[in-house]
Amino acid sequence: MADAAMTATFLAVIGGASLLAVTARRLHPTDRLPSLEGWALADRSLGPVWTWLLLGGTIFTAYTFTAVPGLAYGNGAPAFFAVPYTVIVCPLAFVLLSRLWTVARRHGYITTADFVRGRYGSPPLALVVALTGILATMPYLALQLLGIRAVLTAGGVYPRGVAGDLVMVALFAGLAVATYRHGLRAPTVISALKAGAVFVSVTAVCWLVLERLGGPGAVFDGAARRLGGTDAAHSALLLSPQQQPAYATLALGSALALLMYPHVLTAGFAADGPRTLRKVSVALPAWTGLLALFGFLGIAALAAGVRAPKGGAEAAVPMLVDRLMPAPLAGLVFAAITVGALVPAAVMSIAAATSFVRNVYVEYVNPTATPKRQVRIARMVSLTAKVGAVAFVFGLRDQDAINLQLLGGVWILQIFPAVAIGLFTGRLHPRALLAGWTVGMAAGTYLVVREGFSSVVPLGFGARPLQVYAGLAALLLNLLVAVAATAALERLGVPRGADATHLPSRLTVRRRPETGANNP
Repeated sequence: MADAAMTATFLAVIGGASLLAVTARRLHPTDRLPSLEGWALADRSLGPVWTWLLLGGTIFTAYTFTAVPGLAYGNGAPAFFAVPYTVIVCPLAFVLLSRLWTVARRHGYITTADFVRGRYGSPPLALVVALTGILATMPYLALQLLGIRAVLTAGGVYPRGVAGDLVMVALFAGLAVATYRHGLRAPTVISALKAGAVFVSVTAVCWLVLERLGGPGAVFDGAARRLGGTDAAHSALLLSPQQQPAYATLALGSALALLMYPHVLTAGFAADGPRTLRKVSVALPAWTGLLALFGFLGIAALAAGVRAPKGGAEAAVPMLVDRLMPAPLAGLVFAAITVGALVPAAVMSIAAATSFVRNVYVEYVNPTATPKRQVRIARMVSLTAKVGAVAFVFGLRDQDAINLQLLGGVWILQIFPAVAIGLFTGRLHPRALLAGWTVGMAAGTYLVVREGFSSVVPLGFGARPLQVYAGLAALLLNLLVAVAATAALERLGVPRGADATHLPSRLTVRRRPETGANNP
């Protein structure tokens, strides 16, 4: 049974999150008629602080905060690919998010598929972009629940059996109600609590760990011995030459994929202007520092002799916290990670619902749907997504969700040519992009499944083939097909759709005036 002080602290933080969600309406209240832009994007009204909180809280999920230290606990240095990957995201976001926001605001686009529809004049291409985003998002949403359950089980806060299932349902029921009523404003206000709780608790935990285990040197040397080395310089805590290609391609491919996820772009579209997004991109590395501290705690769990259950390395840090920390601080850590799941889960469900309504329901089912009806359908789909995620977690093995999320990262990367490259050049033919997407999806899925659902796959011949990220290999094949097919279709004179965005057709970046709320 969990300590009473730990449980009290945990419930206090969760209760605070619920109270904050109730106040979401006060975040930029509006008297406008209901609209999908208002519900899904908070009327594009979030300033730099709120955007930093929401975007950071959306990108850095609860599963990230458990999977990275779990991987460090089990494998050592390769886990830290997540640190450069989230650093690479920042300059990409500085360029891509601000430019995409400008185009979306000018033309009233709410989803990435809206942009693709306008850029290429191709409904089929927009449909596959929307469906790929939804398909990749759903297992990611389920993983937030798995992260909560792993943390709370390790800390003894999650009851066994039906009682534990009811705890999970209760947590997400409050989130579902708040999101249903207030849309993106609900996770936005909760993200403030997430940031405060996570930054404070993890900093305190790292300080106590260093004090009790004898400093950084003792931590790394102790972990090295657990991993079969003599010291930190001769162990799995350093990358071998054979691991470096996998590390580099994982970091680059994951960074490119992250900015294609609908929930990340939804959080970005909610900003009040491109200048806000550029400021936030510069400040996002603060969240990366937090992730590095979580990775360090995985190393510390090794040094402390924590024995995580077989196949459950993500429980190592919660077990370390439960062993070394005072009960109130342990409760704060568990609550922080739990709240850390609520923010991305809410944004994911909103993003998936918005993509369905805009690019499936309105495009193919009811083109004359009023804004009020679009909001009503989006609310129902968002609620259904959360219910589906809960059912998925209760009905299938944890490994199934992890495998699907690995595939989701490979899949979402295949829309990069249509979205990111499309921001700078319209030379690629929409049919060629469809062909490239098809080949990339098939190749990426084959590579991952062939290696037993490993995202790192061998490429090449000989005794030591190169180990690379499957998603990046599939993306390169995708691009080759798209470029070759574009050349063939142009030679055949196959017409392309009309470009409604009026972006330059060459690979150029032109300075445009700010179009934010303060400079219309």
